Amino acid sequence: MEAIQQHTGKVYPLNRENVDTDQIIPKQFLKRIERTGFGEFVFYNWRFHDDGTRRSDFDMDDAKFDGASVLIAGENFGCGSSREHAPWALLDYGFRVIIAPSFADIFYSNAFKNGIILIAADEEDVKAWQEKAENGDFNLHVNLENQTIKDDSGQEISFDIPSYHKEKLINGWDDISLTLQLEDKIKAFEERGSMGIS
Repeated sequence: MEAIQQHTGKVYPLNRENVDTDQIIPKQFLKRIERTGFGEFVFYNWRFHDDGTRRSDFDMDDAKFDGASVLIAGENFGCGSSREHAPWALLDYGFRVIIAPSFADIFYSNAFKNGIILIAADEEDVKAWQEKAENGDFNLHVNLENQTIKDDSGQEISFDIPSYHKEKLINGWDDISLTLQLEDKIKAFEERGSMGIS
């Protein structure tokens, strides 16, 4: 997992609540066996018609949002099934930070495991940032170490994040990396077992 301490990025405002994992990455794309390549299908049913042509009533593909890497959504983002493909798709598309008033529990855990910073923010701040981002020229700077978010005008707010997730993101540690940090203890345990010592 790639380490991330700070991130500055253009904001895409997704002014929708209860966005579930099937909306993030529809089930027909779950047959792929790689963890990459899902980005082109993120929010597919909102971005495309059944025949594959682009919809005009969903603006994420508008040129003004090209390169957006911060997603700001409504409450209960990531609800629904527990598919890990959802954070894979969001990360592959280019989103490194997702801000919402609240997140579904399983998605919250899965996203952190895949290197996405999730920030639960006050609903008033979320709505204000979404409005500022509508013109496609609004950036946020997230400092994970200081746990702050600063906007283009210099306004700064603090956010909370579990220290466990924060440490993993800053160091780029996934669950395997954490296990390997205990390699000496694991070897010692295995050696005691092989000698019949309990």
